Amino acid sequence: MPRPSSKDRLLDAAAEVLLTEGAESLTLEAVARRAGVSKGGLFYHFPTKQALVAGMVERLVGAFDAALADAGDRPGDVLRAYVTATIPETPEPAESLPADRITAALLAGVLVDPAGLAPLRERYAAWQRRLTEDGVDPAVATLVRLAVDGWWAARLLGLAVPDADLHGRVRRHLLEMIDSGR
Repeated sequence: MPRPSSKDRLLDAAAEVLLTEGAESLTLEAVARRAGVSKGGLFYHFPTKQALVAGMVERLVGAFDAALADAGDRPGDVLRAYVTATIPETPEPAESLPADRITAALLAGVLVDPAGLAPLRERYAAWQRRLTEDGVDPAVATLVRLAVDGWWAARLLGLAVPDADLHGRVRRHLLEMIDSGR
């Protein structure tokens, strides 16, 4: 497996600071310390906290775009990719990183620089268009997206996240809705 780039290691360190120490602790110094680099090394990639947050949001958008780009061309494939990119097959431990990078990016965006969420808002509009043009009833597509986004928000805010059994059942039900929504 290839070693993460310096930029990715810094973004990972920023997510870890947010997750373990809270938003108030997201400073360039804390991220540099967590990543084991000098402040100059951090400044090379992210000269400001806003640039760091923008990098977190950009990585989130890029990863999600890649997941949707890999979807097939059968009806519902993009919706299925949306579900599987957001809701893992089995629940992740609370401290796991892939989903938590998303959580951290959003938390940072909202708390540090709300304007930094503009790229995410733009992509959401494009994702919604793509989902409603996926060969499934647009109302079903939107319902699935809103359910997935609700799962994401519940995880982001720690609001009654479903237990493992219910997690799996909800995910399966969403996928069944896609299959029956044509």
